[in-house]
Amino acid sequence: MVHRLASLLPLLLAAIIVGAPDPAAAKPDFSHVTSREQAEALVATGTLVRIYLFPLRLGGPRRKANISYVPPEAGAALDQITGTLQRFTREGLVDQLRIIPEISRHQFRADAHQYACHP
Repeated sequence: MVHRLASLLPLLLAAIIVGAPDPAAAKPDFSHVTSREQAEALVATGTLVRIYLFPLRLGGPRRKANISYVPPEAGAALDQITGTLQRFTREGLVDQLRIIPEISRHQFRADAHQYACHP
């Protein structure tokens, strides 16, 4: 089981990096978003989605400091990975999760997320 986890983690971690799935494609640029209000306006249009850096389903807190904004594709990837991590936890493959966001200077918009699982 641990070998299966070790072989899947690089794929899981790579899938959540915010940006276009094709490395050659242009990455979305949200550097003009400098306030939570601007980000929420983009959520209303579907351009961004609100996420919890430490997902609520994995025990993350429901606080502003845990909220970030990402493109819908990244939000969908996080949701899928969260489900996989829940399953790994139930199966005893993961008992510790560390989330390392690369936060922009505006402190609410994460440029990337890295999830480190420990068996």
